[in-house]
Amino acid sequence: MQEQKIDSADEKDTNDQFLQSDDSDSITEDETIENQDQTEDSDVLDELSYEELLQDRDSLKDRLMRSLADLENLRKRSDRDRKDAELYGGTKLARDLLSVFDNLSRALDNIDEELVKKSGALVEGLELTQRELLSVFSKHKIEQIEPKEGEKFNPKFHQAMFEAPAPGTEKGSIIQVMTKGFKIGDRLLRASQVGVSSNNDVGSLSMKDLAEETHNDMNVDEPTGEQDQKDS
Repeated sequence: MQEQKIDSADEKDTNDQFLQSDDSDSITEDETIENQDQTEDSDVLDELSYEELLQDRDSLKDRLMRSLADLENLRKRSDRDRKDAELYGGTKLARDLLSVFDNLSRALDNIDEELVKKSGALVEGLELTQRELLSVFSKHKIEQIEPKEGEKFNPKFHQAMFEAPAPGTEKGSIIQVMTKGFKIGDRLLRASQVGVSSNNDVGSLSMKDLAEETHNDMNVDEPTGEQDQKDS
């Protein structure tokens, strides 16, 4: 029994020594791998030349500057979108209110002196309502487009409802304004509805100018005939 106890004790000591040797071996292997990694990193740094380091620096600097420029462009775009939303957010409502202005304008245009005498307060109320509506439009950057007869037709702001020859007018000029236009900021809400002259170059002359031109042509031809008689 005593010999068996001694043998088991020896066997336990042997196992402990074996485990300790395995642990020391694994620690040694980890240290070796770590040393190899550090050596490889130092080799890579040693391999980079001064010019390559400068290139890496310039590349990082360029990427940084591009990122800053993108952020600045994003900020400006956000500010522009916010301002556009504030200015043009009520475009649909403003376009619907134009019919109210048109109805008020037609009502005031059809008022005669007799109606003014009979219902002066009503007429004054309509005028005040129209002025108040235009004042509200102005607060929201809504402006009228008021073409005048004789002005050149501008397709950006005018809509041609008809074309007709008109004495004393140039081709493409406005001869009648039917409806005023409106714009909000730089955007068109509604084009002015106008009539446009379709005169050609000859038709653009007035009757008086045309008669004088015809008379001058006849006077130019007469001396030629007298000269022919003298030559004969």
